[in-house]
Amino acid sequence: MRRRVWTVVSSVLAVPVLVLGAVSASTGWAESGAAADDVSLAVHCGTDALDRTTTPPEVGAEYERMFQEALRAGYAVLHRNGSAVDAVQAAVVVLEDNPLCNAGRGAVFNENAEHQLDSAIMDGRTLDVGAVAAVENVKNPVKAARLVMDQTPHVLLVGEGADDFAAAKGLETATQDYYWTQRRWDSLMAAKRDAASIKAEEHGTVGAVAVDRRGQLAAATSTGGLTNKMVGRVGDSPIAGAGTYADSKFVAVSGTGKGEAFIRANAAREVAVQMEHRGLDVAAAAQAAIDRVVRVEGDGGLIALDPRGEFAAPSTDSVKYAWITKSGDVQTRFYRN
Repeated sequence: MRRRVWTVVSSVLAVPVLVLGAVSASTGWAESGAAADDVSLAVHCGTDALDRTTTPPEVGAEYERMFQEALRAGYAVLHRNGSAVDAVQAAVVVLEDNPLCNAGRGAVFNENAEHQLDSAIMDGRTLDVGAVAAVENVKNPVKAARLVMDQTPHVLLVGEGADDFAAAKGLETATQDYYWTQRRWDSLMAAKRDAASIKAEEHGTVGAVAVDRRGQLAAATSTGGLTNKMVGRVGDSPIAGAGTYADSKFVAVSGTGKGEAFIRANAAREVAVQMEHRGLDVAAAAQAAIDRVVRVEGDGGLIALDPRGEFAAPSTDSVKYAWITKSGDVQTRFYRN
């Protein structure tokens, strides 16, 4: 079966985007006198962009506010001469805190009506990675992933051990009730009745990619996984090379979609491979990675950013994203039409 593939690149956009204007100190974005063209940041909230004809205007406004807040959080770090790693963490925290997304608050339920969350963060300068999987009591899993990277000799902690580690390090904890939302509950009930009812909107994984003033890249991804997933199931988001990857020589990537396919395709790393070994630009390399996901009967999308600030967001559907360019323009896309 042929799949419709959406591709968004920095030079030519396959669909219209909302241009919110140039970033300047007067808008409250820049916190220093540095030029906006030194840095770039992009964030996403999964695939299945909204249908403008059926989506209430207030829902679109909620997405716009969320993306603006996430960009502001990450961009403030970059304009204080902060690192790309700090910037992607700050942006993902905002997305984890928003129930619109399938990460942190608003995460989907597993088969036991519980929430188990995954996250990873990667430093493109050092190739250091930190990740957590199947955590149940961490308010912001991306913060736990960062601590794994910075304060342990390990890459990935899972389950109770990861929860205990985060609590011991003083991270804010959360009860299962914190993650609960009515629409995710309704999705679980629908999935219990008919697994085919699970929609692409459940791919509400969040992520961020950034390049800082030193030209260093970083990526972070966070997710609640799949509705009605088996207890203990772990997807691609916390696996370096699958759903999250950064190498400052080439690209930073955050993916969203069918995790098993992204793992099999090694999708995030594939973008860097295509750039390194075939000499492709970020748009062509990112599309090649999605083609590889399709080859193993997967679906989804990704955001990718190279050291020059060139951006791509290919997908089998349409990624909901926001991006601040090196020239200081902000582009958001959460409508498909």
